[in-house]
Amino acid sequence: MIKKIKQIIEQCLKENPCEAEIRCNEPMKDHTTFKIGGPADVWISPDGEGFSGFCVSLLNRCLDQNIPLFVLGGGANIVVSDKGIRGIVLDMNAWRGESVWMLCAENKDELILKSGTGIDEAADNACAAGLSGLEFLAGMPGTVGGALWMNARCYGKEISDVLSWAEVICYEELKREYIIKRFEFKDKSGFGYKKSPFQEMNCIILSAAFKLQKGDKEKMLLDMENKRQDRQVKGHYLFPCAGSVFKNDHNFGKPAGQIIDELGLKGLQKGGAQVAPFHGNIIINNGNATASDIRALVNEVKEKVNIAAGFDLEPEILFVGEW
Repeated sequence: MIKKIKQIIEQCLKENPCEAEIRCNEPMKDHTTFKIGGPADVWISPDGEGFSGFCVSLLNRCLDQNIPLFVLGGGANIVVSDKGIRGIVLDMNAWRGESVWMLCAENKDELILKSGTGIDEAADNACAAGLSGLEFLAGMPGTVGGALWMNARCYGKEISDVLSWAEVICYEELKREYIIKRFEFKDKSGFGYKKSPFQEMNCIILSAAFKLQKGDKEKMLLDMENKRQDRQVKGHYLFPCAGSVFKNDHNFGKPAGQIIDELGLKGLQKGGAQVAPFHGNIIINNGNATASDIRALVNEVKEKVNIAAGFDLEPEILFVGEW
């Protein structure tokens, strides 16, 4: 399998030259915020002028050859299995940076960001240009692409609030191949809590544009610093973790973390995985946790909450790879 994959990658690079780092049996623990995960058969991180064409070519060849391909962003919302990921892991993190600024209607500017750009970096880039609208994302781990896919939300705002358009590689049913398309977003149709239309597509997000307004840099910097400090106080950076584990459901009447806390489940442990003593909706890796530990603890918390309170908690984190 690995030999076949490498041959496919080499052919795609020949047709669409770009910079690419390629590793076989790459430990995924080095690419996730949980610091957990077995090896990927082949991990590749492309960048450069031929990036988009290379990705289209690779996706179509994987489709023809029935080779699985997983798209990796910041690794901030996933648990990779101890067995790892079969096929190809396409790491988007090298595909980063701002590409274009242009004046738009409604006295707003449009900031276009490549999908591998860190979401915290995106907030900084906007602020540096004096554009307001992304401050709520300060301190958040992950990439622009991952934030769009999950419709990242915090401090009462979500990324779809400022999204203008996105360019994606998506599967075209009629042509039976992957092509590049641009989707305009006039409103928030298809978006919801931790939900985006990208989740219904077979696609890779390449870039996105955000409509932002002129702002006061000093006020924006203070706002972002406050949000980063708030995350730090809440313990988001103390241990390897993936942030909130469970989605909040307004029907429960209170946040998932509060429900877990009130049931006395903070500190609950499975192997090296633990419900954070400082936050009910964060599970941490104490240093030697396995993916199986994380999954078992998630399931135990779900079961205990369901039995005690009748609530069916839905995980926000994604379990990927070979389970």
